[in-house]
Amino acid sequence: MEREPGRAARTGLQVVPGAGAVVPAGRGVSAGVPASAVAVLVAANVLNNRLAPRLAPLTSAAATGALVVMARRSGLSWAELGFHRRARGLRIGGALASAVAAAYTVGIAVPATRRFFRDERALSLSRARALEEALLQVPVGTVLLEEVGFRGVLHALVARSHGHGTATAVSSVLFGLWHILPAVDMMAANPALSRLAAGEALDAPAARAPGTEGAGNGSASEHTPGASETPTGSDAQGAQSAQGAQGTQGAPDMQATQATRGVPGGSGIPGKAPAWQVARVVSGSVVTTGLAGMLFTELRRRGGLAAPAMFHVATNSLGYLFARLAPPDRAHPVHPVHRAHLTRPAPPEEPAPGR
Repeated sequence: MEREPGRAARTGLQVVPGAGAVVPAGRGVSAGVPASAVAVLVAANVLNNRLAPRLAPLTSAAATGALVVMARRSGLSWAELGFHRRARGLRIGGALASAVAAAYTVGIAVPATRRFFRDERALSLSRARALEEALLQVPVGTVLLEEVGFRGVLHALVARSHGHGTATAVSSVLFGLWHILPAVDMMAANPALSRLAAGEALDAPAARAPGTEGAGNGSASEHTPGASETPTGSDAQGAQSAQGAQGTQGAPDMQATQATRGVPGGSGIPGKAPAWQVARVVSGSVVTTGLAGMLFTELRRRGGLAAPAMFHVATNSLGYLFARLAPPDRAHPVHPVHRAHLTRPAPPEEPAPGR
């Protein structure tokens, strides 16, 4: 049943666009509350992508709870936060999740698009770790915070004072910026998708074998992180020592997690990628995820948070499944050095003296 705008005005209420909620008229939100929400999101982003990625579900759950408490204390209703229209949202989200599964099935069957599913972050994981990523890390560690944080709390805080259009723009831009660190990781794990996000030609050459670059011909720009020259001698020993210092010996899944973040220890700095290439991939990813944020916000308007959340989970979680189902792409193989960077085995432990 639609609410009568005239009746809301007479009773001192206003209808909030995009939420379908009636709230006290003229009641805005202090500017410090959105800033505090952004600070919580930034802290969670750094923790989840750099400092403690395996603890992302715990971090995201805590950050989501803090954001919801912050929003409720500011006077926002559950409907304004997107916790409404559940039945419709489940129908929309279910239909979109089915469409994602169908599109991925076609994607791995077509040689021209198969390369985009060859993500080393998924392929280097054990079956148990892949299930953890798909069933726990993605739904709780990623989607919960992103949907409630950006499409729920942040959108509602801005919409209360500035309207639905401004809220959509602000939350979508910040959602794009949120993906800066994941974009750096993607350069090492999925070069094909990185080139697509950067707007490069899909048939552009991937990482070249070490020693094939010509001096001064600019071919170093074709490198993707992890496909640089194989470390030898003291460099290799230093890399192995760094891995050992991080406690990754005997834990290939943790090595894969760290390797996809650029360098051993998870600093996230691609070892040999030129700055302009990193900037191009990151900016392309920010733009595309910002546009995705606008789509998710429209889904939220139509079906509450359930609709974009189900679409989001299907897009990410099914990626782990289809990465393992995708046949090898012989036309665009992953360079052995690149693969070794992501799945490098731990060096054998030296026996203690006297044993």
